[in-house]
Amino acid sequence: MIGNRITSRMADGLRVPGTWRHAFIRNGDYFLTDLFIYADGLIDCWGLVTLEEFERKLRSGWVATELPDGAWVSAHDLAAWRFSEPSTWLTPELLLAEVRDTIDQLNGRPDSTERCLAAVDAFLAEPTEENRAVARAAYYAIPETQRHYALGDMDRKDWPLEVLVTGPGGELGSVPGETVDQEEYDEAVAYFEDRAKRRAERPSRVPADGPATPMAPAIHLYESYPVRASVDPGRQALRNDYPAPVLVDGDTYPSVTHAYWALSTADPAARAAARDAERAFAARAAAAAAVRRQGWEQARTAVMTALLRAKYTQHPALARILLDTADATLVYDESDSGHWGDNGGRGRNWTGRLLELVRAELRAEQAGITPLA
Repeated sequence: MIGNRITSRMADGLRVPGTWRHAFIRNGDYFLTDLFIYADGLIDCWGLVTLEEFERKLRSGWVATELPDGAWVSAHDLAAWRFSEPSTWLTPELLLAEVRDTIDQLNGRPDSTERCLAAVDAFLAEPTEENRAVARAAYYAIPETQRHYALGDMDRKDWPLEVLVTGPGGELGSVPGETVDQEEYDEAVAYFEDRAKRRAERPSRVPADGPATPMAPAIHLYESYPVRASVDPGRQALRNDYPAPVLVDGDTYPSVTHAYWALSTADPAARAAARDAERAFAARAAAAAAVRRQGWEQARTAVMTALLRAKYTQHPALARILLDTADATLVYDESDSGHWGDNGGRGRNWTGRLLELVRAELRAEQAGITPLA
């Protein structure tokens, strides 16, 4: 189960989501460590391996599910001890099945529990023995350690589910030799009927003011170095160095980048040189050689916000390009700054975030919504 254990790794400049769980590695002695599982199917068990390689690690005991009495154990930089009458709930088969489920969950695919419940719904809609057999097989495909969570009912656990897929007169897998009688089966059917009714009556859990995540795919605003404005600039126009003059406090700057670097210094000569530079990179060079204004590091994000508002207010055509990005996450590259750029997931992407803010303000203006001052 993923829970709140969220992590990621970078691969070819992309962030691959993942999660982790505790595990024992046997490398001579036993080591308590973290097993990292990623959405692309790679698992880090002291080295990235494929799912097939991970299975071999399990079978060989490198990833240990059997813990011998008296074995020496270490948790790096934390503690060391010896096993005394250890017991474990896992087998290689169970752990492998749980890892497969986790990869499905990370990719938003139905895991074994969801596949089982879908098969149960199909059986309830058409209660044939063939459909029951499919549902029963799906139930036993859920890792044993996870079956009691399947219904999300910790009072009943998975008892109604097992009874339903077993059927009257069938032998329960969890209690060998015990069969399901008709009364138990009727109770299980009633449980699922009541469950379906409660699910149908459950109010929507969608936030009243809209979804929490963007509906549109993310847009990557790669670095570019435009020399002059274009009739149809596309998303290149969303770059801060795109030639779009901005008027700020009586001065006109060739681009947001020119204005940002000019305003970053109190040196009049450097400020004028940044303003009048032919290219954006020359504006940066002119200002970077001077001393920053006092408090600039703490004020720069507010300054950039004002400059972006000026750009898109003063250039309606560019505002339309920004609005056309819908609600997409804007990933902005800026190799010179980890503050302004995302830079392969290593930066803070403040430019992208501020562009999304200005976009939202433009939407509010279109809708006649006036934010509180």
